Amino acid sequence: MNTTAPTLAALVLTTALASPALAFPVTGTAGTVIEATEIASFDEPWAMTFLPDATMLVTQKAGALLHVKADGTQTPVSGVPEVAYGGQGGLGDVVLHPDFADNGLVYLSYAEAGRGGNGAVVIRARLDTSGDSPALTDLQRIWEQMPKVRGEGHYSHRIAFAPDGKLFITSGDRQKMDPAQDMASALGKVIRLNDDGTVPEDNPYQTEGDLAKTFWSVGHRNMLGIAFDADGRLWTHEMGPRHGDEINLTLAGTNHGWPIVSNGNHYSGVAIPDHDTRPEFNAPEAFWVPSIAPAGFALYSADLFEAWKGDALIGGLAGQALVHVDIDGESAREAERFEWDARVREVEQAPDGAIMVLEDGPGGRLLKITPGSPS
Repeated sequence: MNTTAPTLAALVLTTALASPALAFPVTGTAGTVIEATEIASFDEPWAMTFLPDATMLVTQKAGALLHVKADGTQTPVSGVPEVAYGGQGGLGDVVLHPDFADNGLVYLSYAEAGRGGNGAVVIRARLDTSGDSPALTDLQRIWEQMPKVRGEGHYSHRIAFAPDGKLFITSGDRQKMDPAQDMASALGKVIRLNDDGTVPEDNPYQTEGDLAKTFWSVGHRNMLGIAFDADGRLWTHEMGPRHGDEINLTLAGTNHGWPIVSNGNHYSGVAIPDHDTRPEFNAPEAFWVPSIAPAGFALYSADLFEAWKGDALIGGLAGQALVHVDIDGESAREAERFEWDARVREVEQAPDGAIMVLEDGPGGRLLKITPGSPS
C-alpha cells in the first residue's frame, strides 16, 4: 500500500476534474441576461491577469501567487516576497510588462511593514516557467509608498501600463485624508513612472519637490481600479467615505479634491462639501450614493458583448454586483448591474472576450461571464 501523501497540485487537479462546472444565469437591472460559470475558488483572491497562453496569474491576499489553467487547476508560484497581511493589506495587483512575451517581466504590488508603519510596494520579477513549477526570479524594487504610516487600510496599489509603456500606480490615502493634498507625501496620488521605476521628465509636477515629480494626479482617496481606454485616456475609480464612490477621467496635473470635497459624508455623519461647491477641483464623471464600494476595473474591447465595447465593468464589494458603466467619450453613467449575492473584488477581460470576475473573501470564486439567453 502506497502511503505517500499526494502533492498540492495533484489534490487541486483531482478536485477540479471531479467537480462539474457550476453555471447559473443572472438577469441585470435593465433586463440583460448573462451566464456565470464557476472555474475555480480561492482564499481571499485580490487580482488576476492573463498570460499569452490564456492561463492566468491570481493573487491571494495572504501572500500566494497562483498559476491557474483554463480548467481551474492551480500551481503556486514560488519567490513571492513576504507581505504585511492584515486589514486591507497583503498581496495585491499583478500585471504583465507590455513586452512580457519577450522579457517575461511581471509586476506585483503588496503591503510591507517598515519603519513608521506599513506601506505599499511595487516590484518586478521574471516569471520562470521552465522547471516543474513556476517561480519568480530577479526581483527588483520599482516603487515604495512614502511615507509609511500606521494602519492597514487604503493602500490602493493597483497597477496599469499606458499605451506608451509608462507605469501607473494608484497610491491610496492610507485613511489619513490630509496627505492627499500634501505634495510632500505620495499618499492619495496617482503615480507615473518608467517601467524600471525611474521618473519621466515630462510628469506634470516638476516644481513641487522630488517626490512630487512622480505624481500624475492628486487629491484621491482609495483607488481600487485603473484602466486606459482605446484612446489612451486614463480612468480610475475610488471609494468615497460614507457613500460618494467615484469614477474619474484622470488627466495629468489634476486635483480631484479629497478630502476637501466629496459627494459623500464622513462616517461620523459630518458633511463634506460637494464637488460643485469647489469648481477648482475635478468633479467625478459619475458617482454613487449609496456606495457600491468599487473594486476591479475593465474597459471592454471585445466582440462577445458587442454593445458593451468601450464601456467599463466594475466590481462592487458593498454593492455585491458587477456594474456596467456606459462610457461615451468623456462622460460616464451606470447602465446596469448584475447581482448574485457575492462581493465582487476583481474584473478582467479574457482573451476570448468573456468577462472574468473574482469574488471576494474566503472561498471567492473565479467566474467566467458570457452572454445568456432570456428565459
